[in-house]
Order: sequence, then structure tokens, then C-alpha cells
Amino acid sequence: MPAADVPIALRRLARTDFAMLSRWLAEPDVARWWNHQTSPEAIEHDFGPAVDGSDPAEIYIAATQGRDFGLVQRYTFEDNPGYIEELAPVIEVPAPALSIDYFVGEPDALRQGLGAAMIRTLVDATWHDYPAAPCIVVPVSAGNVASWRVPERAGFVRVAEGPLTPDNPIHGTAHFVYRIERPRTAE
Repeated sequence: MPAADVPIALRRLARTDFAMLSRWLAEPDVARWWNHQTSPEAIEHDFGPAVDGSDPAEIYIAATQGRDFGLVQRYTFEDNPGYIEELAPVIEVPAPALSIDYFVGEPDALRQGLGAAMIRTLVDATWHDYPAAPCIVVPVSAGNVASWRVPERAGFVRVAEGPLTPDNPIHGTAHFVYRIERPRTAE
């Protein structure tokens, strides 16, 4: 079955996932772009508040056919006004819009269409979960070709490009910005 046709299950990140998350963040294809510390303390510091609910970001583990393979998180720009300010020179973002971050953590799950399927699953849920959200806006490092092709395959359109702060300083500031509008049928 092609990856685009396999059902993707999303479940909220739990502390029991932290060891797997640490391993994923250390994978070369993830580490290069996420530039994240992988110690238990760093994982707890950065992901624990979302698990506890004190950070409003919603972080999900994606699975297909009973196997975890990736992470996707969503958050509103209203909860991150500094992000609206950072994006302002590049694109105007409505406060009720959302953004997402994502990666496929299992190396043998790369290049199978699972990243796009994971994002489509979250996008579909977002229209239901956030009825006031007009769109989802996602900046992606211009140098990360695999990562910016994923939202394209999930239906996003490139709407802007410009300098933004990178997750990993070695990649420079060039970013593409992708956007997907709420479909009329989701209203």
C-alpha cells in the first residue's frame, strides 16, 4: 500500500516517548536541521511542559500500522506573538493561524510519503479542532529540500521567502514560507 494511502494515527506525546524522541533527535537527518540537545534533561526541559499542559503546543507521535515513525507539533500564533513579529518582514500572519513543525524520526520510514501523510492527518484535524483558524503557515529552511517538499505534497503552497532565524545557525537565514487555507468544506 502506498504511504499516501496508509492510515496515520496521531497520539499526544507522553514522557514514555522521551527515550524514543531523544533517539530520533540524534538521527543525522533530524539532528542536522533540528539542532536539539538529546540528553534526558534537555528533552524534559523542552518537551515536558507540553506533556504537562503548561506549554500550549500540541505535540503528537505519528504511527502507521502500529509503528511510531515521526513527530508533528502544532501551535497557534496567538500563543507565540514573537513568532508573528519575526515573520512580519516576510509575510503577514493572522493571529488565529497555526504553524507546525515535523520530522520523520525512523530512518527506514524516510522517503515513503509518510511525512506528507502525517501532515495531512494533522491539517485535517486542525480544521475541526480550531474552527477560527483561517490557515496554517509553515516556514522551512530553504536549504532543507526534503523538508519543504513535504508540505508541498501535503497541499501547502509556497507564498513567501525571506530571512528568518534558523534552528541550526550553520544553515543560514533563507527560508521558504508555506501556507494552506481552510477549505470551504471545513467551515
